[in-house]
Amino acid sequence: MSFDTPAGTRGSRQPAGRAFRWLNKVMTRRIRRTGGRTPMGFKALILTSVGRKSGQQRTTPVGYFPGEDGSWLIVASAAGAAGNPAWYYNLAAHPDKAQVEVEGRTVAVIAEQLHGTERQQAWEQITTAAPRFAEYQRKTDRELPIIRLVPRSGEEAPQE
Repeated sequence: MSFDTPAGTRGSRQPAGRAFRWLNKVMTRRIRRTGGRTPMGFKALILTSVGRKSGQQRTTPVGYFPGEDGSWLIVASAAGAAGNPAWYYNLAAHPDKAQVEVEGRTVAVIAEQLHGTERQQAWEQITTAAPRFAEYQRKTDRELPIIRLVPRSGEEAPQE
């Protein structure tokens, strides 16, 4: 499925800047230390994508929800900002070059955006488990993309 969610015209301010990068590093260390537990009521993984312009690996902590057949569901919410997060565009450009660190292992994944009934079912699961995502949706006029990360060939990614 295509990555086709355009930026909206309204929303909260998208987190950015030096403080946000510092917070991402802190959260990444915490996720590695705690196995993904967050104080926000859901688990988190560390997503590594390839920059769509730079070609460099980019790592960011992202909340996840269990999907079918061992997949992970993530939401490109950017806390309800008008724009999609950078990692959304990175996955759109290179959906087959991503990996996740989750529960102490690194797994190569393929990213696919959910649409239609699949998206609706996932959205209900996500907002039931973490109502804050419904709040993020109310802040913006773009439909928050839901991405399914599917293990690639069932193999773990090479460690770097």
